[in-house]
This record gives sequence, C-alpha cells and structure tokens, in this order.
Amino acid sequence: MNKKIMIVDDEEDILNSLKVLLERQNFEVITVTNGLDCLDKLEEGFKGVILMDLMMPEKDGWEVIKEIVERGLTDEVGIEIITGKGTKDNERMSLLGSYIFDYHTKPIDVKKLVNSVEKCYNDLNNRVKMQKLT
Repeated sequence: MNKKIMIVDDEEDILNSLKVLLERQNFEVITVTNGLDCLDKLEEGFKGVILMDLMMPEKDGWEVIKEIVERGLTDEVGIEIITGKGTKDNERMSLLGSYIFDYHTKPIDVKKLVNSVEKCYNDLNNRVKMQKLT
C-alpha cells in the first residue's frame, strides 16, 4: 500500500501548505476542495488517509464522513479531521467518532499532525495486512 493522503479543504492556502508538508514525509498527496470531489475519489478507488475539513460549502465534513460510512467506503481508509472550529461537536462525534482517527484544530500543530498521520497510515496498513491473512 503506497502512502497516500487526500486533503479535503476549501481553503487553497491550507491545501497547498499541507500538500508540501506531507509530500516531504513521502506521502502521495491528492487535494480536493469539497466533499463531493472527495466522494468521487473514493468511488474511483482511493485508499489511504483523508484529512477532512469540517466547515465547507455545500456539504460539510460531517455530512461527507456520514456519506462515506453509508456508502461503505471505509475499507482501507483512515479519516482525520482538520477544522477551524475550536470545540468538538460531541453529538456528531458520538455518532461518527469510531470512524475518525484524530481531530486537529487550526492553526494546526504541524509536528502533531505529521505524527498522527503516520500513526493513522500505519494502523490502516496493519488492518489491511490482517484482512489479507484471514
């Protein structure tokens, strides 16, 4: 499994900054500016880590995560949230939290993000290996 990551955010500056940062960590980075494009990439077969912004026009990140789950697109996918919203939405976290590896608030602590993404990728990779053994 290649180290792939999809960044979903409507802010071009965030997309570009995170893309450069994660490419330096040897990730193959895909960027999309909205949830619909994220769903399209998943339908096309994307496997890897998703960094999902919560506050986006049309479909917010929560709606996209819910749709990912409803469409059964969670295999070989790890989801981390990136958001400018300082507090967690406890109701939505209680419903979708089992599909979310980590929650990062903007401004993003870059070192924490990189460590978390690496752990998420490794966890995902281990799950894939275990599935292949069974």
